[in-house]
Amino acid sequence: MKKLMLSFALLALLSSCHDKTKEKLDDAKDALTEEVTSHIDSAKINAEAKLDTLKSKAKTKVDSLKLKSAEKMDEAAKKLKESVQK
Repeated sequence: MKKLMLSFALLALLSSCHDKTKEKLDDAKDALTEEVTSHIDSAKINAEAKLDTLKSKAKTKVDSLKLKSAEKMDEAAKKLKESVQK
């Protein structure tokens, strides 16, 4: 009888510990999910900021190249006019 009661007590203890452990695991899982989500969000924000910076730099370079090419075209047109007039 003692062994039977001891077995039931041990089963009750193990099942109650199992519930507490499961709750702790669920809490840890939720915390980890939240942390990973926040890291992903911050990485996304940083990537968007860098992408915007690169876009503006590229646009500036393209605009300066357009101006330089327009100047070169004007110079070439002037030279062509001068050579036609001679």
